[in-house]
Amino acid sequence: MTVLREDHERLTRMASGLLSKNPDLAEDLLGELDRARIVDTPEEVGGTVQMGSTVTFSTEDGGSRVVTLVYPDEADIARGCVSILTPIGTALLGLPVGGRIDFVANDGRLRMLTVAAIELPQTAV
Repeated sequence: MTVLREDHERLTRMASGLLSKNPDLAEDLLGELDRARIVDTPEEVGGTVQMGSTVTFSTEDGGSRVVTLVYPDEADIARGCVSILTPIGTALLGLPVGGRIDFVANDGRLRMLTVAAIELPQTAV
């Protein structure tokens, strides 16, 4: 997983602040961030899902979705803007095209998703 330094720092602060309110969610995100390769420029993200990326992914049941990964204050499920503080949001961060990951959905079921396409944010290359 590759994450821009600016996003890594902001996400780490956000997750640390959630430890007392929502420890499971905070620990999941912090765990992902601990494994991240941190880079300084958008050119170094290597085609991986970043904050602001629009992502097309499929699920094991054959479904497909297009979402944009955003910070919580920008989340709007009706517009397809998914918060990093959701199981899918945390799972998507840092994945490349073709990347697969298992995650526990909001309903408690183990799910798998596969990234089909990534459109990086306008500020990234």
